Amino acid sequence: MAKTAQKPGYRCAECGWRTTKWVGRCGECQAWGTVDEEGARAGVNVVQGGATSSPALPIGQVKAEVATARTTGVSELDRVLGGGLVPGAVVLLAGEPGIGKSTLLLEAAARIAERATVLYVTGEESAAQVRLRADRIGAIQDQLYLAAETELSALVTHVEKVQPRLLVVDSVQTIGSAQTTGVPGGVTQVREVAANLVRLAKERNMATVIVGHVTKEGSIAGPRTLEHLVDVVLNFEGDRHSRLRMVRAIKNRFGPTDEIGCFDLHERGIEGITDPSGLFVSRRSEPVPGTCITVTVEGTRPLPAEVQALVARTDAQQPRRTSSGLDTYRVQMILAVLERRLNARLGGCDVFTATVGGIKLADPAVDLSVMLAVASAAGDKPLPPGLVALGEVGLAGELRPVKDVRRRLTEAARLGFKRALVPAGSLEEPGRRRGGQRSLVPVGPVAFAPGFEVVQAENVWDALTHVT
Repeated sequence: MAKTAQKPGYRCAECGWRTTKWVGRCGECQAWGTVDEEGARAGVNVVQGGATSSPALPIGQVKAEVATARTTGVSELDRVLGGGLVPGAVVLLAGEPGIGKSTLLLEAAARIAERATVLYVTGEESAAQVRLRADRIGAIQDQLYLAAETELSALVTHVEKVQPRLLVVDSVQTIGSAQTTGVPGGVTQVREVAANLVRLAKERNMATVIVGHVTKEGSIAGPRTLEHLVDVVLNFEGDRHSRLRMVRAIKNRFGPTDEIGCFDLHERGIEGITDPSGLFVSRRSEPVPGTCITVTVEGTRPLPAEVQALVARTDAQQPRRTSSGLDTYRVQMILAVLERRLNARLGGCDVFTATVGGIKLADPAVDLSVMLAVASAAGDKPLPPGLVALGEVGLAGELRPVKDVRRRLTEAARLGFKRALVPAGSLEEPGRRRGGQRSLVPVGPVAFAPGFEVVQAENVWDALTHVT
């Protein structure tokens, strides 16, 4: 009896959805161009192989010094990376076109080339174009090698000849492999090139930085496995009409994932901003309705930020709710709390909320400032000058304490603010456990600065009463 040939299977590289025939769009995650034929062979037995590169050791005998981070020479980049680049680590830097990724990496490569060999491989520009940028920003170093290649095998040859301690690939979507089907930038090619770069970095204990593209939605382009393969994923953010740039860590195996680095992009290159406290606050002489200041915490850095709101009457049947730099769903929740708990009439009004300076605020401590800004705009009455508000708003109208309140208030007092509105119990310290529960120990007045007043509110009604 003849055996029937086994039909090939197809699998989505994004979500793992499987099908028996090829389709252009995944039936699970609806992504285009991610369904590819599975290359696994059934019935392959794994036998004992030869000697391994390194024997298994007790964890106490493993040397941790080889995984110590080395500084890049750019302090803000080191902050996001968790101290610097770890030998053998693979970093993925993604961002929109023209945001400044190549300028930042060329600056960091020149700093590292002062003490170690660096290889910069460009696939999007010619070597002469990169040289012109290096002349403009002063990134000319004897140990900084430059190669313009789009073939993976040629890239590996350059690595074997130069023997660098740092490899920069700009970008992974422009590098292709002749042994893999598909065009450079496709799902199969990106996955294969990234896997080979990771293997090369681990074998040679060489730090590698890969530049990646982003989609129209702002997410990293290519298969999802690209982010799983690398050790660190950084997102380069900023408005191209502004000089401010921010690097945010999305994934980091060697440090925190909530740090951000602030940079100033100008014609002479890119420069780190060590104290960005005043970048996200407007400077005005008179208070304006619809504005409120809060203090968010990004990693270990408290950042004062301004929330603005505009409430305007409209005759449209469906009023608009637009947010920029804030979580849209959380803003809608705060608007519902305002209407239900404070009897605010916002049904016939367009409500616009935004942040200053292009910063994105996802901290729950921003809720109270958003609520006060919308209430101030709806009543056309400015809030008291020198006020800082921070706290999480619940659906019942209660105010919940947030973390790092003392650090936030200390930063606000340092910048000259005179009054802070916080949830009740924010300045109380946890006591010992009694009966399985942890009690709160009230503390006396805390002196953050001379003349700095801290007001504690139980709910949104108390908070609005205090500021009015």
